[in-house]
Amino acid sequence: MLTTKPVIYCANISEKDIGKEDNEYVLKVKEYAKKENAETIALCAKIEEELTKLDKEEREMFKQELGIKESGLDKLVKASYSLLGLMSYLTAGETEVRAWTIKKGTKAPQAAGKIHTDFEKGFIKAEVVSYDDLVEAGSLVQAKEKGKVRIEGKDYVVQDGDVMLFRFNV
Repeated sequence: MLTTKPVIYCANISEKDIGKEDNEYVLKVKEYAKKENAETIALCAKIEEELTKLDKEEREMFKQELGIKESGLDKLVKASYSLLGLMSYLTAGETEVRAWTIKKGTKAPQAAGKIHTDFEKGFIKAEVVSYDDLVEAGSLVQAKEKGKVRIEGKDYVVQDGDVMLFRFNV
């Protein structure tokens, strides 16, 4: 049973190989992984360690200097989510913003149920805006004014990055 589990191979590369696609060892790991329908991620553990010691601004500057868009850890998390068929949606209130992990293909009532079972039982509708549209608008009020917020019902399949406000009655 363990051998049928999905796998991600993580290849540790040297600093000089960052951004290169022709590392012979990584290519061998990719070839091996392809036979198993597995994914391969190359990262430099030394650089990853250094990134964890920096604040956000320094981290971004360091990544720019190295010519990388995202850290190896970010790549690994995204690949893991994909491999497991997971995604996230967000809820935002006055006091907090929270991400909720759900399976891809989850409908709005079941997504609401991740917060509380009463939300699923009494689901009426969801106000939905994509994260990118919300950031572009600047606020939920402005997103509504621009027509970016929509009302979705029980058959709506939640999309990765949706920001949702659930309406329910118990």
